[in-house]
Amino acid sequence: MKVYVFGNKDVPGDKKALELAKRLEDAIEGVSFVFVGPNEDVPFVGERHTVILDTVNGIPDVVLIEGDEIDTLILSPRGSVHDFDLTFQLRYLKKLDKLGKTTIIGVPQQGEADYSRIHSILRKLVAHDIQGS
Repeated sequence: MKVYVFGNKDVPGDKKALELAKRLEDAIEGVSFVFVGPNEDVPFVGERHTVILDTVNGIPDVVLIEGDEIDTLILSPRGSVHDFDLTFQLRYLKKLDKLGKTTIIGVPQQGEADYSRIHSILRKLVAHDIQGS
């Protein structure tokens, strides 16, 4: 199962998901991380199920965001055409009907992220993927 990881290593408030993915890289059998650079187009257009690990502003703990909950994500401020973030891209792909089932593992921007919870979520997602759910 591929897990797409978003963030920017040069921005302190946006690199936590990258750091966690590096720590988890060989910890879960069946999971491979795909690191997506800032302002890169998403590489999962048309996939049946997409799993994303990303830092989310304003959450106190690790959360799962799925289905229509994507519509509740707040767009980042944009000053140019280069500022279209993940939320914008997901909504756009959904509107074009090119976004399959999507699961976002949201990591809090502030404080410590619960490593064991993320590990557990990924193990469950792998098990569901193997079962074909």
